[in-house]
Amino acid sequence: MSLFENFKQSALDALQPYSPRGLLLYFLPVALIPATFIALGKGHVLDVLVNAAGFTFYMLAAWCVRRGLQAEYVYEKSRIASPPPKPLKTIAAVITALTTGMIAWLGAGQPLPVALLFAGAAFLGMYLSYGFDPRDSKKIIAAYGYSGDEIQKALEGSSRIIRNIEQANERIRNTELNRRIERICKVADTILAEIAADPRDFRRARKFLNVYLDGVLQVTQGYAKTHQQTHSGELEQNFRNVLNTIETVFQEQRQKLLEEDVFDLDVKIEVLNTQLKQEGIL
Repeated sequence: MSLFENFKQSALDALQPYSPRGLLLYFLPVALIPATFIALGKGHVLDVLVNAAGFTFYMLAAWCVRRGLQAEYVYEKSRIASPPPKPLKTIAAVITALTTGMIAWLGAGQPLPVALLFAGAAFLGMYLSYGFDPRDSKKIIAAYGYSGDEIQKALEGSSRIIRNIEQANERIRNTELNRRIERICKVADTILAEIAADPRDFRRARKFLNVYLDGVLQVTQGYAKTHQQTHSGELEQNFRNVLNTIETVFQEQRQKLLEEDVFDLDVKIEVLNTQLKQEGIL
């Protein structure tokens, strides 16, 4: 499972449920409902089948558009991501075009060339309204002997661990602990974003990626499972102490990256100063 798929599952804020984008397609085929019953009353079997099929396909297209827009939002939000695994917006455009052509030809009795024009117009309208799906992977550059693919694979695995931590957190019924775990996940995501933005940080953060994140996952999943079976104050306090330590380590890791970035910058400035002095500019 890719970083894109993991992030998509957890980031349901992507294309928020109240976003109106794509909802129009759900209302577009409403007119086919009375048309279907009218055709049924007249005994026009072909019209009934065409209208019913048209309604079904339009609703399917609307579902594909909404899912495609959600996938696109997640893709655009991610620093590194594979393209959506299925081109849902493109599929929706094709379904809408074919359905419109079918209704124009078999339902409205238009000549086939005219029906094809309706289909083409519907396809163009879908493209202008929603566009097509992104198809390019967002890659990161190599650094310190690690290839971009190696770094991206490591970050994808780390992101998957963070998403699993969040899922375990949903099973814990304690607001205070929930917030602590949310802060830890937020800091972890920030560290991944900083590594993606500057892959040179990957070498310095390998221990964090390979050890700390997996340890947090094991501890959180273990507590999520155990605390449902027993309500022990001692267990809760022990877990709270562990979270305190984890949060401190994560903050230190992030600060370490920032401080070493500053050190790298200081080195570059010193090299530049030396060069300028050698050139007689200073």
